Amino acid sequence: MAEERALAMVTCTAPVNIAVIKYWGKRDNDLILPINSSLSVTLHQDQLKTTTTAAASRDFTEDRLWLNGEEADVGHPRLQACLREVRRLARKRRGGSAEDSSPLNLSYKIHIATENNFPTAAGLASSAAGYACLGFLCRRGCWALEWAAGAQGGFGCSERGVTSWFLGPKVSGEKKQVGSTAGMQTSVDTSPLLKHRAEAVVPERLALMMRHIRERDFEGFGQLTMRDSNQFHATCLDTFPPIFYLNDLSRHIIALAHRFNAHHGRTKVAYTFDAGPNTVIFTLADTVAEFVEVVRRSFPPAANGDQFVRGLPVGSASLPEELVAAVVPEPVPGAVRYILHTQPGPGPQLLDDPSQHLLGADGLPHGRP
Repeated sequence: MAEERALAMVTCTAPVNIAVIKYWGKRDNDLILPINSSLSVTLHQDQLKTTTTAAASRDFTEDRLWLNGEEADVGHPRLQACLREVRRLARKRRGGSAEDSSPLNLSYKIHIATENNFPTAAGLASSAAGYACLGFLCRRGCWALEWAAGAQGGFGCSERGVTSWFLGPKVSGEKKQVGSTAGMQTSVDTSPLLKHRAEAVVPERLALMMRHIRERDFEGFGQLTMRDSNQFHATCLDTFPPIFYLNDLSRHIIALAHRFNAHHGRTKVAYTFDAGPNTVIFTLADTVAEFVEVVRRSFPPAANGDQFVRGLPVGSASLPEELVAAVVPEPVPGAVRYILHTQPGPGPQLLDDPSQHLLGADGLPHGRP
């Protein structure tokens, strides 16, 4: 009787997280320690998620990685550090016990497949979500609300109540010209503003933001979220040579949010941008329909009217003439591809259904020879 093939496979999903107090740059690249603490909102996986399958087998001859169906470089230092940690924890768990009957050898090579249901490298934390799946196994994820700057080898994880805020107009699915890792290092090396921000600005803002969240103070949350986004992009401009993650449409949406808030006399919507041009808008449930209609009027969909708003349902809203006159500029048809309506959600989740594995029994992505 042929010996049964030793193969283990696990699949998990992880969400997108959007930083409201941002970090930019690392003070220790080996331990992946940021120059300042940060605070993020984890978005719901029903709308935005990364799915990752990892498999180990005696028949694999090398570590391999597939990203969105295409084979990618498995030699990236951060990925290799993650794989070393997986093997270290597995070795620690076994503890050298002679009674361990596991068929897997710790020297077996690993195959990994990961897929995003949102644009990769477009400022939507795709790498964070991908590593969070692996980090769910090796405790080096990047999904939690708070990442403490002094937490060696990992992240300070804390769940804090966040009211039902929402989403972002998806401006661009294009890959950004300057990746986050390279951009961070250049900023650390050249931006005096970044150093001042990390040392003097962020600690106070972080404490204030956590208070706004605990107290359910949306206006305080919204204003600080926008200020921190603006300062982050100011550090990108202070970098030499400067880094441009926002585009003209990003700036149009910023102005639109400020006009909307000014019309209402208070902060009802808040924007934030990570390292890319795509906007995330936070708002309370009673404002969603009105602001979505404002965006629709400002950037009328060119050909996908029935698919312009995706994700969670959005009700209809009629806009008063005075609001339209004060807030809606000359329309720019087709400028916004679509809006995805979501809400905060849970962290990484293990999938128990084998049919959801991204790798087949041969350790290769489904459909590949």
